[in-house]
Amino acid sequence: MAPSSFDWWSKGRSHRGTPVVVKMENPNWSMVELEGPSEEDDYLLDVSQPPRGRGRGKNAKQLTWVLLLKAHKAAGCLASIASAMLTLSAVIRRRVAAGKTDADAVTAADRVYENQTVKSRFYACIKVFLWLSVLLLVFEVSAYFKGWHFGSGNLQMQYLKFTQLVVRDLFDSVYRRWVLIRVEYLAPPLQFMANACIVLFMIQSLDRLVLCLGCFWIKFKKIKPVPKQAPEDVESGNGYYPMVLVQIPMCNEKEVYQQSIGAVCNLDWPKSNMLIQVLDDSDDPVTSLLIKEEVDKWQQEGANIVYRHRVIRDGYKAGNLKSAMNCSYVKEYEFVTIFDADFQPAPDFLKRTVPHFQDNEELGLVQARWSFVNKDENLLTRLQNINLAFHFEVEQQVNGVYLNFFGFNGTAGVWRIKALEESGGWLERTTVEDMDIAVRAHLHGWKFIFLNDVECQCELPESYEAYRKQQHRWHSGPMQLFRLCLPAVINSKVHLTSSLLLRSFSKFGFVTCFIYLRCRF
Repeated sequence: MAPSSFDWWSKGRSHRGTPVVVKMENPNWSMVELEGPSEEDDYLLDVSQPPRGRGRGKNAKQLTWVLLLKAHKAAGCLASIASAMLTLSAVIRRRVAAGKTDADAVTAADRVYENQTVKSRFYACIKVFLWLSVLLLVFEVSAYFKGWHFGSGNLQMQYLKFTQLVVRDLFDSVYRRWVLIRVEYLAPPLQFMANACIVLFMIQSLDRLVLCLGCFWIKFKKIKPVPKQAPEDVESGNGYYPMVLVQIPMCNEKEVYQQSIGAVCNLDWPKSNMLIQVLDDSDDPVTSLLIKEEVDKWQQEGANIVYRHRVIRDGYKAGNLKSAMNCSYVKEYEFVTIFDADFQPAPDFLKRTVPHFQDNEELGLVQARWSFVNKDENLLTRLQNINLAFHFEVEQQVNGVYLNFFGFNGTAGVWRIKALEESGGWLERTTVEDMDIAVRAHLHGWKFIFLNDVECQCELPESYEAYRKQQHRWHSGPMQLFRLCLPAVINSKVHLTSSLLLRSFSKFGFVTCFIYLRCRF
């Protein structure tokens, strides 16, 4: 209901137009019904016409309320921006003070490979660089307002050295020398770095184009790895059913341990030829007890499953796998399959992967594709699905078909134990033990197969925080691994085509370094 002070507005007057209701967000204000544009409103649009009656006063009140509404919304927007900026600045100050990019994302597994002294010095240099950048920005803004305006044609050494510039005070003298330093010493390396980035971008684009053409050719020709002989039924007893060790490394996986253990125990494989190891590194006694009870339940149902818990968690996942492979009974097994705690393989997973090893002694790894049960949960999961679909279907499939090499994904893969042993086994020197063992196995001559039609279900991070932590784990170790593996790659006796090993490292920025790869026939 409109206030009584506006009752005169509708007495004895008829207006044309559509009423507009303006609702003020402040609860102390009421709703005011404003009439739509009438003949008197034309005065605001055409000041050459004289006002008609009392229309000007009415329009002034309408504009007052509309302007108040817009001012209220603008104030709310500014308050939100200010609050967000204050929160962001507080987070930046906290993280810089802690000397970490993210205190939550840096796990103990990452810290074990870090030199704390070097790390503190590195972040101190970053802070000095940031403060210096802010000071230089203030200096440049001050110079601009003092009249130092340079175009691209004037930023030349001859112009700055021989042109008579008016030096009015100390600031102008200092700024003139600073411009000379920029042009003579800073601009050339920056230009070189920009050109190098352009070259890297072109190499990366060419690499992606070649991969896409290879994927198109695979689809067009319907190329895919086919086992020489598929396994027969278990009842016949004549099929290819070698001894397979299944490992499930986990650490504090309280939410998903039941699904993963249940899916692995339901694998369609002779129970006498399969052993399941639940490798628990949990430091929570309650979680460890729940996982052990789940293992005991499946043991009572007839599954060949054992529970292993490490008290000293040296090496984390790599150390966990290495410790499990040192068990005496592992010598009885020929292959090992690894599933992370959030993966649920299909019952026919082993039947579709293990037969590729038959009569193929050079094959060291069979990698299956990941599929995601929550890929349509939100925009973040859909974007991740697009990115990982390109990684599996294009990168790994093309490299697997034409190069027999790609990076091991750390899970949903079957390894020949002999290949692991000859390559040095699991090492604790990096946080990317899966990529480490894949590079060393390839350098020892082992071949890899990627099966795009064999999928293993898992989940994508649904929140940005979980996604950020996952990406931090995935990208924290490749540069360190490159530094460790480069001498072995240079001295290796792999085939010339294996120089395309750089594809597996290109997304980590190693393209230029692998140009120096020396391969011998």
